[in-house]
Amino acid sequence: MSVSQAGTALCGGIDVGGTKIEAQLFGAGFAPLAKRRLPTSRGDFRDFMAVLAEQVEWIMAATPKAAPIGVALPGIVDPETGASTAANLPIGGRNVAAALRTRFGRDFAFLNDCSAFALSEARGGAGEGFETVLGLILGTGVAAGFCQRGAEAPGRLNRLAVEIGHVGISARALEGLNLPLIRCGCGRLGCYETYVAGPGLARLAEAGLGLRISGEELAAHPEGEAVLEIWADLAAEALDQARLLLDPQCVVLGGGLSRLPGVAERLAAALARRPLGDLRPPALRIATFGDASGGRGAAIHAGSLTP
Repeated sequence: MSVSQAGTALCGGIDVGGTKIEAQLFGAGFAPLAKRRLPTSRGDFRDFMAVLAEQVEWIMAATPKAAPIGVALPGIVDPETGASTAANLPIGGRNVAAALRTRFGRDFAFLNDCSAFALSEARGGAGEGFETVLGLILGTGVAAGFCQRGAEAPGRLNRLAVEIGHVGISARALEGLNLPLIRCGCGRLGCYETYVAGPGLARLAEAGLGLRISGEELAAHPEGEAVLEIWADLAAEALDQARLLLDPQCVVLGGGLSRLPGVAERLAAALARRPLGDLRPPALRIATFGDASGGRGAAIHAGSLTP
């Protein structure tokens, strides 16, 4: 949909990813009006900022002056210096917010992309009506965001999202599986992400079937069920650790692997095999807004900061 066809845009959100930077326009109630995708530059910081600025300009051209614009950024941003730490993006050690402020003479609202996902789903999405929502992304990587009462959880020292993907996998999860410890892209050894993300599932398929295939292909393979059960068991172990630490009422699943057939039921069954007293399990839901949640959550965050 073009901007001219979009209707009255009141705010915007930008979701920065490793392969694309998606800008979205929203109307009243954060109703989606239009979106625009550009490939993420793999060059230097200046090239990256040029693409991001182009998306900001597209939103500003379609919205009132000083309209709220939020940016969902992957990785970690130091809350004191603004310096970024992110894999697959040329922004390491750079202050993206300051660079945009210098270019446009105004501030923009930033938050982690997983936090944006959780916020979007907590406000009108699959987590609506729950006081605490964990948004768990199972895609190229594994990470999560945590919302409390429809807002980003406050009071965190480093403003971290729930970096469950970079928690070390437990010994009990690997017991009897004859799987090696794998070096993660973050530099650590044996992160959950190396087994539970999309590439991790492909590794499990290779170990079990001798075939390095995708989750979709695995679901259709006649011997794929056993591999999917191992994957679900490892993913549920990570989910169990998040549950024990955060005790969310609802877990919303996003990312490419959330589209596997019956994934919520599969993970619920694996989580039920990890009882601890009379703990009630969280509700497991599939994201309502899917890939659009990052930009939508960024817009919601920006709107919440506007007087």
